[in-house]
Amino acid sequence: ICDIISLSGLPLAAPSANTSGRPSPTTARHVINDLDGKIDAVVIGKDCSVGVESTVVSLVGDKPRLLRPGAVTPEQLRTVLPDLVIDSAVLKQLKNGEKAASPGMKYKHYAPKTEAYLVEGCSNSFVKFVNAKADCAAVCFDEEYYNISTPKISYGSKYDETTLAKNVFSVLRDVDSLGVKEIYIHAPSKNGVGLAVYNRLIRACAFRVITL
Repeated sequence: ICDIISLSGLPLAAPSANTSGRPSPTTARHVINDLDGKIDAVVIGKDCSVGVESTVVSLVGDKPRLLRPGAVTPEQLRTVLPDLVIDSAVLKQLKNGEKAASPGMKYKHYAPKTEAYLVEGCSNSFVKFVNAKADCAAVCFDEEYYNISTPKISYGSKYDETTLAKNVFSVLRDVDSLGVKEIYIHAPSKNGVGLAVYNRLIRACAFRVITL
């Protein structure tokens, strides 16, 4: 990619390589699936190592505001911006008439075609909940995978938010291949990079949250 930029001899600007509202691409194959026939070519590079998009911070106003969490966590940001505040829209819907201050703040974004719900609760409660459901699938953690009898996909260990962030968009794409009516996603913690994962998932689920 750097060679292409250098050879062009020009400054380059480009939009995200995905269809608006759908899960973000993290591999060249995702881009091809989304945009085949709409663009001339895809440069094949390595898969995204982080998964979620960049951290966005606003320095407009009295205090710096975290608008979109990413791999650079609030804890890391506060080492240089000790008065950082987290915008309410990180975890809640925008108010009526309120404009999005950053990409990824829409009511529904990153969404699979399958109707998705975010589920908060311990592993035992989640397993019991999804096993009692019909015509559904689960996006779960490694630790509960073998206890779930419905179709399921794991997106990593509940103790490893970095892996969850790397896998979340690929999993949101894969759930549509399961052929079920509904998907229930076990919510990650909101610590560290987990906040970024939760932020993407709550929008992918259109703020449909079930607390067990």
